[in-house]
Amino acid sequence: MRRLFPVIDETAASASGGSAGDGGGGAAAGGLVAGTSTRRSDAGLSGGDAADREWSLAELAAAYAYPEPGAGERRPWLRANMVSTLDGAAQHDGRSQPISSAADMRVFGTLRGLADVVLVGAETVRREGYRPARARAEFAEAREAAGQGAAPAVAVVSASLELDFDLPLFTSPSVPTLVLTGAAAAPDRIAAAEKAGARVVIAGDGVGVDPVRAVQGLAELGHTRLLTEGGPRLLGQLVASGVLDELCLTVSPMLTAGDAQRIAGGPSVTVPKRFELVSLLEEEGFLFSRYRRT
Repeated sequence: MRRLFPVIDETAASASGGSAGDGGGGAAAGGLVAGTSTRRSDAGLSGGDAADREWSLAELAAAYAYPEPGAGERRPWLRANMVSTLDGAAQHDGRSQPISSAADMRVFGTLRGLADVVLVGAETVRREGYRPARARAEFAEAREAAGQGAAPAVAVVSASLELDFDLPLFTSPSVPTLVLTGAAAAPDRIAAAEKAGARVVIAGDGVGVDPVRAVQGLAELGHTRLLTEGGPRLLGQLVASGVLDELCLTVSPMLTAGDAQRIAGGPSVTVPKRFELVSLLEEEGFLFSRYRRT
């Protein structure tokens, strides 16, 4: 893996005693930092890393650190992690795994290791055979220092609650699975979810889930480092409602043709949302980009 495009802040780096080109003392140590973007792919430039090598999980965790909140601040930060082929397909044969890679899965695991909760749509749970997030020894110390549990909770967004509550996601999670639904959800399905051990969170006045209410509801439970893994319908709703803060997008060097979904679906927004590039990594032709909203 190589770093192609880091983002630095000369003022912040100088204030912290680092140089403008210090790749370890600026953005990586303190989370996301707004500032001057500098393209560097030459190892001779300070902070550049042109060697194609496997990064440690600690290095990946530093590169993908959540922004540090201000004093007394508990603002939630929602990032999405998605993969897309060169021709825009978010899936192949209905699943994302065929267009992924070992490096993509390392990033996937790192993002989960940093998150309080993983937000996912019900259809993705069904298609991908979702399992509970597991505790990983590599992140145990950092999570304890951050006041997090051993593993992130999984929060399933479902209007109908037509879920298989016999899945391991509900029967054997290390952290109880959350189910986000609307106030008009069928009472018998709410009861079934609760009987299975899930915690039901009402995040909408009707049958569906209001993304703004969902984010607020998770924050009220103490979950402020939020990660969504889609699918496309859920991501489209999050984009349209304006609650998405960051997109971590893996661009897979594959062409699939066909009519697969893009990473975000649903109605288009009135004005396209503008995001800025924070960092860009590369391994074996896969690009690992990180964008945040401006």
